[in-house]
Amino acid sequence: MDKKKVLLVDDSIVFARLLQKILEDSGLFEIIGHAVNGIEGIKLYTTLKPDIVCMDLIMPEMDGLQAIRTIISLDKNAKIVVVSSAAGVESKVAEAMKFGARNAISKPLDPEKVIEILNNL
Repeated sequence: MDKKKVLLVDDSIVFARLLQKILEDSGLFEIIGHAVNGIEGIKLYTTLKPDIVCMDLIMPEMDGLQAIRTIISLDKNAKIVVVSSAAGVESKVAEAMKFGARNAISKPLDPEKVIEILNNL
């Protein structure tokens, strides 16, 4: 079975590495790129054409909400999952879902939950 290609968009290198390890250890996903802000995320989305995007909401230069809106406007079938620390950003997560995000994963990560959510996209 082909692994699903995942693009990580998160300004935290430590967090991105952790998420990458969880996904790659499952054997179901392959990380094909990592962007540290929304602008880079959009560029990588258009060049790499990932199956799934894991998008942080709070990043420098361009936040996840703007990036989600832009990616969905380019590809209405984009599968974007919001990844954020739940505390204080519930309204942003709800907004992201309105813009077209498919689901949300909260930090700290529960590896089984992460795999389950991405597998069901």
